[in-house]
Amino acid sequence: MSRLEQRFADLKTQGRAALVTFVTAGDPGYDASLKILKGLPAAGADVIELGMPFTDPMADGVAIQQSSLRALNAGQTLPKTLQMVREFRKDDQTTPIVLMGYYNPIHRFGVEAFVADAHLAGVDGLIIVDLPPEHDGDLATPAQAAGIDFIRLTTPTTDDVRLPRVLERSSGFVYYVSVAGVTGAGSATQEHVVGAIERLRRHTDLPVCVGFGIRTPEHAASIARLADGVVVGSALVDQVVKAASPEKAVEAVLSLVSALAEGVRGARS
Repeated sequence: MSRLEQRFADLKTQGRAALVTFVTAGDPGYDASLKILKGLPAAGADVIELGMPFTDPMADGVAIQQSSLRALNAGQTLPKTLQMVREFRKDDQTTPIVLMGYYNPIHRFGVEAFVADAHLAGVDGLIIVDLPPEHDGDLATPAQAAGIDFIRLTTPTTDDVRLPRVLERSSGFVYYVSVAGVTGAGSATQEHVVGAIERLRRHTDLPVCVGFGIRTPEHAASIARLADGVVVGSALVDQVVKAASPEKAVEAVLSLVSALAEGVRGARS
């Protein structure tokens, strides 16, 4: 089993949802970012999404856009992001890491080289938001051939005609974007999420993780009662912005993750 399959299987046995945390690689700087990354599992993260900074992250809201720019200004690169994963894997061989971002930096790096390096570094999955199923051959197919899951985003506007095509070659889990818009923009109602998850489960046996707009332990708990995973990103990135120093940013992010984990883990008790 892959790390993602094993993690979701273990959590299913435990009867709880996964806490999936997103942070941007290199924000607020390489060293602090690596401390955050290494501290996430102990704080309660079950799956980690690590953002690959990009100059034009069109699917992201202001918070994550600015985190990408801070990281790039601090010297973060795609090779450095892969190095962070290698550093993480020295101490943690079980927590799944999913790289999330856009195709352009990977294309410039070289798909074959990227897939090989990502696999060797210990990357478990990819979420590439601007690469639709029609372009599977560009990255999804070679990534999956190397044992790296390719995770699709589905949205409230993905209808029943489009949905099977989106899910056809998906692996790892399905990321349901619960609101139409950019990251950090509002949140969906409970009734909407219930209906969306039921619809997705008619089309796939993959775990369903719900994200966008989840900011508090209480909200995370409410989603954890319904979904296989709860994704939190912008709320964590905001902690970096508010922090007075990189050291305080590490503390703030991990503190919020601990609170979110407590909410998720107590949701079904």
